[in-house]
Amino acid sequence: MSSLRSMSLMRHVSILSAAVAFAWGTASAQIVPSHNTSDESATSSSESSSSAGTLLSNDASSTSADALPSEPSPASSAAGQENGGYGHGYHSHSLGSHLAFEAGGGFNGPVGSSSNDITWGGNITVGAGYRFSQRVSALLEYQFIDSKLPGSLIAEAGATGGYDHIWSFTVDPVVDLFPKSTNDVYVTGGGGFYRKVTSFTDPEPAQYCTYFYCGVAYQNTVVGHFSSNQGGFNVGGGFQHRLGGMYGEGKAKLFAEARFLDVLSPSITTSPNGLGTTSVGSDTKIIPVTFGVRW
Repeated sequence: MSSLRSMSLMRHVSILSAAVAFAWGTASAQIVPSHNTSDESATSSSESSSSAGTLLSNDASSTSADALPSEPSPASSAAGQENGGYGHGYHSHSLGSHLAFEAGGGFNGPVGSSSNDITWGGNITVGAGYRFSQRVSALLEYQFIDSKLPGSLIAEAGATGGYDHIWSFTVDPVVDLFPKSTNDVYVTGGGGFYRKVTSFTDPEPAQYCTYFYCGVAYQNTVVGHFSSNQGGFNVGGGFQHRLGGMYGEGKAKLFAEARFLDVLSPSITTSPNGLGTTSVGSDTKIIPVTFGVRW
């Protein structure tokens, strides 16, 4: 009997031990998946945080880049220099920037044999006006021309010398063909009022005095003259060179020009102040060549 009880007890212990081992294995299997899930969640959270940080960083970079002004393109810079600065294309809306001036002088000669009352001489020209654009301006010009009379006309009057003086006020547009270049070519022309005075001279005695004594000397004196007022016109062109400025933006220009000038004077036959009968044909044609500065 005691042997049977011992065997029955050992059997129960073995069954109990097997049950405990089975329960422990099942519990261990359930704990492991739970631990891995937690790790995966942590890993996923970490990756999500990293992705969010990256997105925030990219958004911050984009915001900073958008806040900064973009660099101007070369075309925009060139346009700004063209319009805002001088460059070769000076623009301004102030009245002073549109004013134009010129001053010059030179020589002049007759055109062929049609001008039988004038030879070589000199001229002085000044002008002021308005610059409508880089290319077009208009000047009110005053010109003084001094030329000698031909010997045949002086002899006809019975004098020993003579000269022509011509004063004029004309309106003359000027068109620059290459206004943005340092070296430019232009055309000009216009018309207006001309006054022509022809004078004959003879040496006449005149008294002069110094600190020590007085004496008599001879000097050329006008002994006869005639004059006329009429219209006239001129047309021509020239070359000019821009001065100053790092980019050639200076407004001052040296110029050299030649024009054809026709003074529409009438034909005259007269005996000026008792001199011999003198005849002068109509129209006085001259070519003035002038050198000067414009600004």
